[in-house]
Amino acid sequence: MATHTTGYTDDHAKAGLDTQFPEIETWENQFQSYEILIDDPEFTSVCPKTGLPDFGVLTIRYMPRRLCLELKSLKEYLFCYRNLGIFQENIANQVLNDVVKATDPVWCEIKGDFRPRGGISTVVTAYYPRSEADVRR
Repeated sequence: MATHTTGYTDDHAKAGLDTQFPEIETWENQFQSYEILIDDPEFTSVCPKTGLPDFGVLTIRYMPRRLCLELKSLKEYLFCYRNLGIFQENIANQVLNDVVKATDPVWCEIKGDFRPRGGISTVVTAYYPRSEADVRR
C-alpha cells in the first residue's frame, strides 16, 4: 500500500521557530484583576512550503500581573511575522510563549483566526497556564 504524502517535511513544521524575535517591551501595571484584549486584524505571515501569504486576525487576551504589553513594541514584534515562513499553529504558540516571557500574566490566551486558503480556514488557540488537562481536551 502506497503512502500518500503532501510533501511537507519536518523542516517545514519547524520553520520560523528559530527566529530571533525582538523583545516585547512592557510597562508597570497599576491595577488588579482586569482583562486586556488586543487584536491585530491585519496579521500576515507566509506558508513555509508554498511561500504564499497567510492572512488572519490575531487576538491576545490576558490578565496582567505586574507588567502590561507596550503596544508599539508589540506591533513591531508582530511585524516580524509578515515575511516569515511559519505554520499557523506555531504562530499562536510562539506568540503565547513570548507574551508570557515578557509579562508573566495571571493567564493568557492567543487566538489566530486565519482566512481560508483552498477553501479551508483555521482557528488556533493557545492558553497559559498550560496544564495536563489541556492535553486531554
